[in-house]
Amino acid sequence: MDITLALQAFIMGLVEGFTEFLPISSTGHLILAGSLLNFVGEKVKVFEIVIQAGAIVAVMWEYRVRIATVLSGMFSDNRSQRFIFNLIIGFLPAAILGFLFNKAIKAKLFAPVPVALAFIVGGFIILWVEKRAKNAPHAVRIHSVDDMSPMDAFKVGCAQALALIPGTSRSGATIIGGMMFGLSRKAATEFSFFMAIPLLLMATAYSLFKERALLSATDLPMFGIGLISAFISAFLCVRWLLRYISSHDFTIFAWYRIVFGLVVIASAYSGLVVWAD
Repeated sequence: MDITLALQAFIMGLVEGFTEFLPISSTGHLILAGSLLNFVGEKVKVFEIVIQAGAIVAVMWEYRVRIATVLSGMFSDNRSQRFIFNLIIGFLPAAILGFLFNKAIKAKLFAPVPVALAFIVGGFIILWVEKRAKNAPHAVRIHSVDDMSPMDAFKVGCAQALALIPGTSRSGATIIGGMMFGLSRKAATEFSFFMAIPLLLMATAYSLFKERALLSATDLPMFGIGLISAFISAFLCVRWLLRYISSHDFTIFAWYRIVFGLVVIASAYSGLVVWAD
């Protein structure tokens, strides 16, 4: 395999892993990184979706004991059954809307400037929600994912569906949406992790099946490098994030989104950077 292609795949995997579970949009960063690396095209769009599986496997490994407990009790334990039902309820809005509008979204919004605008808007929303959380700490009514009702899961699922807009951030939408609906920061973050498992695995399988004609055996090394680098970086990121949220809020990510979005827009309109679509 060409060394340049291998390096591009490795970098893209790192970007995916380090951004998938932070409220800063992995899709947005992949679009921007791919544009800078001139790593673009229809096959690359499939690659960007598939390497999400590497990040998801990292979450599954981190929560392997919890997942095994839920699966072993899915036919006998009420708590496990409620947890699975809530994941299904939370999964449906994004899955249905993604199936209906994914093609239109890819055609219109998978470009650097729209992504940068979504970065900025999302940053201001995070600032507003964090300010609201500090002013009304009593609004938190759910401190564990096991305390969520199906309606709570549905509300967070609707928030997750907003992440179909590139640059919004799936994890950001679910975590901040969860906090708006009364979840603690920890509960919202963990439910965001768990909801990613069925959504992104299904997105990977669907993309591979739908675009199978684009791919060949020669693409396996590129995909393998991306998956491995995404797994390693996502594993490190998840471990770090769980420690971080125990004593910090998401304000720093909000300002990062705003500044980064402004830099992308300024560089695009000034001609300093020629962003590839």
